[in-house]
This record gives sequence, structure tokens and C-alpha cells, in this order.
Amino acid sequence: MRRYLVTLALLPVLLFAYLQLSSPPPLSVQWTLLSGGAAVEFEDFQFFYATLPRAVLALLVGGAMGLVGSLLQQITQNRLLSPMTLGAASGAWLALVCASVWAPALMANYGAWIAMAGASLSVTLVLLIAGSGGLAGLPVVLAGMAINILLGAAASAIVLLNDQYARNLFIWGAGDLTQTDWNWVIWLAPKLSIALLILLFAHRPLTLLRLGEAGARGRGMGVFATLALLPAALWLVACSITAVGVISFIGLLTPNLARALGARRAGDELAYSLLLGGLLLLATDAIAVLASQWTTDLVPSGAAAALIGAPGLIWFTRRKLTAADHSSLQLPAGVMKLSKTALIMLALAVPATAAIALLWSPEGAGSVSWRFGWPSDLVFSLRWPRIVTAAAAGGGMALAGVILQRLIRNPLASPDILGMSAGASLTLVLSVLAFGGSIYQAGPLIAFAGSLGVLLLLLLLGRRHHYAPGVMVLTGISLAALIDALVRFALAKGSDSAYSILSWMAGSTYQTTDGKAWLLLTGVIVLATLCALCSRWLTLISAGDQVALARGLNVKRARLALLFLASLACALVTAVMGPVAFVGLLAPHMAAMLGARKAPQQLLLAILLGALLMILSDWLGRTLLYPAQMPAGAIASLLGGGYFIYLLTRRRAA
Repeated sequence: MRRYLVTLALLPVLLFAYLQLSSPPPLSVQWTLLSGGAAVEFEDFQFFYATLPRAVLALLVGGAMGLVGSLLQQITQNRLLSPMTLGAASGAWLALVCASVWAPALMANYGAWIAMAGASLSVTLVLLIAGSGGLAGLPVVLAGMAINILLGAAASAIVLLNDQYARNLFIWGAGDLTQTDWNWVIWLAPKLSIALLILLFAHRPLTLLRLGEAGARGRGMGVFATLALLPAALWLVACSITAVGVISFIGLLTPNLARALGARRAGDELAYSLLLGGLLLLATDAIAVLASQWTTDLVPSGAAAALIGAPGLIWFTRRKLTAADHSSLQLPAGVMKLSKTALIMLALAVPATAAIALLWSPEGAGSVSWRFGWPSDLVFSLRWPRIVTAAAAGGGMALAGVILQRLIRNPLASPDILGMSAGASLTLVLSVLAFGGSIYQAGPLIAFAGSLGVLLLLLLLGRRHHYAPGVMVLTGISLAALIDALVRFALAKGSDSAYSILSWMAGSTYQTTDGKAWLLLTGVIVLATLCALCSRWLTLISAGDQVALARGLNVKRARLALLFLASLACALVTAVMGPVAFVGLLAPHMAAMLGARKAPQQLLLAILLGALLMILSDWLGRTLLYPAQMPAGAIASLLGGGYFIYLLTRRRAA
């Protein structure tokens, strides 16, 4: 009771402070407006039709997201689950992007139902991938992360291909609570009334769930009783995203804070999460309003929530995870010895694919015809740097993936999943926001600083848990969400660099030059040579620290040197081409499946496979929708994300 009294007492204080942020009228005029008086001055209209509905909307959406987060976490008994990590937010967002571009009339009338359909499909896919046995641990979070990357790549590709229709999506996608009237409050409030039914009827099945599945069934509660709560949760998420866009982390942080403040019973946690969620989003939006006044630029509420929520998620990963979360995935079965035939065929496939990408291309705008032959001098000068950049980027990410998987002894490790690519992207985007200019002109040193910073954070957080997969992966998820929020903030500014940032974030070779292509290729060759010279270190460390120490290896120095090489490779690729997802995971796996079990073999084969995958992705992105083009990184994300989902599904089947 004391907890509720303190929170309820804090709510009007915070609400009053919030209403005084944006040049409000005198207090007497505010009271007159709240009592039904007419607005006269500009400050009166701003207070009554902008500030006040924004505050009410923050309380409504924050309370709904807090309630949904608590509901999902109690159903699955997983404290790291939320609309974001379950994939519901990305599914709803992709559905709304598609409707806004291709069916704006439907979007205007049935936006909530479209978002509901997208969220339902993505969550269903995540649940099918994770299985019932993976809901309480890391597998469901990994599945949600994979779906988020896949759907995010698809949404980015749609926005890039339809930029003339998607400009109004930028601020909305960043999660913004800005209002000009009471229409959205009037639209949203009745649709969120289902939260009251959840509070009234959900506490009993959730309480029985705490007894375990067998105990709940013994007391007459079936599985469908809890599954029936899921559509209600998705409806709340869909309506909230339709009204204000994507706001991450509120649904994740609020239930954890509620439990930390003493909420123990199921009904208590639901009710207190509802109250605390509204309070948390109101406070977060106050930070966004203040930042907008200081910077003279619009700071979306979603970006402010991510700035607070990402460190919060990292903090919660420091808590003890389940035993299943500390186990690593097993690679799919493959041959035990690399054949010379496979190596030769792969070595020939890379230049053959590069030749096809250079010589074979569509032409003509209407009925597309294909042409095979040497391109003109102009086309050649534009095409070969893209091919070289794609090949070098794939090889560099594969190199970093091999190093990380062997050092951490976990096949889940890769630069994008562990957040090293996100760290490099973060510093590059921040440099553009702070100092201006083009993101393509930012140097590799800036990207290296971000990648190295993430690496140090991973080492600091992972040491306590012996570099457990859960800690590593969830840190990467946090940083990826943070960089996504910052990018949406850059897009919401409406600057000339908005589309170049979005294109770069998709992993594009559009803006590469001769010099950048040669720089990346030379850097990857040098790093691969250094790594080959250190292959004995990789072999010994992957066998275990004790084995390496017994063979006379200084494990700490060797690990730091190899991690330095991985960070530099990731930074080079990210600075030139942008973040490339899943290649660092896919290429080492394929190399091991082809029989490359020794470190030198795996390095060579993974680099060739990564180069082949990226050349193919760049060619497909250039030709599939000709004359429109898709970034190579988006194609690689679809291919690699599909494999990652297969890996998770295979683990469930096993």
C-alpha cells in the first residue's frame, strides 16, 4: 500500500512539472482551461491542444506497454520478454509501413487491425521457432532478435524503394508523442479499455502459472486460458504503435522495476506495472521535450526511451540467467574433413560470381532484357568498386566471426549479434549528428572507437558470467536497439542526409569509390594475414584456457590481440559499407559444415564464403527489382537471418 501511495503521490507532481515545460500560460489560466474555459492566446492553444493531450497520451501508452510487458513476462516466466524482444513491435511496424505505402486508404480506416495482423504473424513465427520449451529462456529472445532484424531489413528496403511515399513515416517510426489536438486520445482511450478486463480476469491464471504447468493443469487451468491473453496483449501493442509509433523498452523495464520495488503477486504486478509504465513514459517524454528545446531539433520519445532502456537491459542481463541460457548452440552436422575438391570449387566460385556480377546485368526500363558482355567504361568504373567492396566486406565480417566464435567458444558469436557492428555504427551516426557532413565521409578510426568500446563492455560484462551466450547476445540487442533509435532520430530531423543514413544502415555499396574499395580490400588482406599467423593461438584458446596455458600461451595477451583484430575488421567494414548482419555468423558455420575444423582452414574457407555471399547479395540487390535497387546488406540479412532461424529451429527439434 505504501508503494502505491508513493507512486500515486508522485504522479500529479510529475504531471504538473511536465505541463510547465513548453512555455505554459499562467497557472490561473491553466486552471481555467482545465475547467472548460476557452483558449485565447497562442500559449493557451498550445497548452490545451498540444501539451495536455501529449501528457495524457504518454500515460495511456506507457500504462498499456507496462501492462503488456508484465503480462508477457508472467505468461512465459521470462523477465527479458517484451513487445520488442518478442518481435511484436517490428511486425506491427512493418505492416503499417506496407499499408502506408501501398494501401493508404486502408491505413486510414483500419490501421490498428493492420498493425494487429503484423504483430500476430511475427509473434506466431517467434513462438514456432522457439517452441514451448524455449519461452522461459534465451531461445525466444534470440528468435525475436532474428525476426526483428529480418522485418527491419524489409521495412528499410520498402522505405528506400518508396521514398516519395515514406517521408511521413520517419517521425512516426521514431515513436513520437507530439499532438495538435485530442483526436488520438479520443481514438486510443476506448481501444485500451481492454486493459481493465486484463486486470480483472488475468490474475488467477497467472497465479496458477507460477505453480508450474503441471500444477496449473491440476487445478483446472488449461493452456488455452493463458494463450487467450496473448491476443489482448497484441491488441494493446498494435493500437499504441498505430497512435504514436514504435516506443521500445517501456514494456521491458517496467515489470522488472515493479518487481524490484516489491510487486510479488500476479495481480499486484499487473496493476503496478500499469501505473508505473505511465509514470515512466511521462518522465521519458519530459526528457525528450527538454532535449528538443536545448537542441532546437525534434527528439522523438522513442529515442529517449531507448537511451534509458538500453542501459537498463544491459543491467538486467547481469542478473542470473537460466541454466539453459549458458549453454551454447551446436553446429549442424557436417563432414569431418575438408576435401580439396570443395576448396578448389569454392575458390573458383568467388571470381566466377564476381565475373557474373560484372558482366551479366539487366537493361531497359519497361520489359527488362538481360545483357551478358563487357560493360561500358562508365558502367565498369561504377560497378567494379561495388564488387570489390562487397567481397572485402564479406571476407572481413567472416574473419571477425571466426575469431569471436573460437575465442568465446560459442557458435552464436558474430560481430553483429554481439553488438560490435552496432558500436561502430553508433559512433559514426553520432559524429554525423554532432559535426554534420556525410556518413560516408566518416573515417574508420571513428568506427573502430565504437567497435572497441563495445568489445571492452562485452569483456567487462561477460567476465562475471564466463562469457555466457545470454549476456553477450542481450548486450548486442541493447546496443542494436539504441543505434536504431538514434538513426530514427536522425531521420526524424528531415535533413538532407536522412536517406543516405538509412541507405548506409542497410549495408549499401552505392557510395563506394575506388579508394575506399582498395582500402577495405587491403585492410582485410592484412588482417587475414595477421590472423593466419596467429592461427595457433585460435586453436589453443578454442580448446580451453587451461590447455592453452599448458602449451605456454599467454592467454590474456593472445585474446586481447585477437579481439583487437576482430574489432578492426568490423570497424573497417562498417565505416566503408555500413553494418552487415549475419555474414559473420553464417560464413564460419558453413566453413565448419564443409569440414574446415582446423583454425587455418576455417579462416580461409569462411573468408571465401563471406566474399561469395556478399558478391551474390550485391548482384541480387542490383538486379532483382531493376531499375530499383536494394542494398546488399538487406539481401544478406534475409539470407543469413533465414539460416539463423533454421539454426534455432534445429536446436528446438534436437
